[in-house]
Amino acid sequence: MFRKFCNWYLYSYLGWKKNITVEHPDKYILCLAPHTSNWDFFLGQIYSRAEGLKINFLMKKEWFFWPLGSLFKSLGGIPVWRDKHSSMTDNLAKTAIDSNQFGLCITPEGTRSYNPDWKKGFYFIALKAGIPILLYGVDYQKKLIECTKLFIPTGDFEKDIIEIKQYFSSFVGKYPQKFGY
Repeated sequence: MFRKFCNWYLYSYLGWKKNITVEHPDKYILCLAPHTSNWDFFLGQIYSRAEGLKINFLMKKEWFFWPLGSLFKSLGGIPVWRDKHSSMTDNLAKTAIDSNQFGLCITPEGTRSYNPDWKKGFYFIALKAGIPILLYGVDYQKKLIECTKLFIPTGDFEKDIIEIKQYFSSFVGKYPQKFGY
């Protein structure tokens, strides 16, 4: 029932469209860009519910205060301590390897502000776990959610990130001036 409601709300009421040509394997990283607004989170939650996807996501630890912390964790949120040098990438890769199903959404910009220096964690989790990266673009101008590319990391981050950023270059975020690709 809730899935039907989310489907109606996203596609009929809000008028969004989708173009998903890539099948979702049992394990994957969902790389989502551009990320320029808190509305991206809301849109992603409605989309995942409408499509029946169970996807975890990373979010800075500052959002995990009471009562929001419990809510975000129940939605699949994983808090990130940016000021600590932890082995989060290794831990998430091990979790992916050990799990039968694994879906993790990461916004590579790591912030809603302009940032051309994308975070590398999404790439190295996928590389270490041997899982693909689904490239999901959100275009507010076209009201389009699109995934037409599954990317397998080669281990050459500098080369691969150019190709990944190129894929996202035509997408228009809610605040286009904040998208640094």
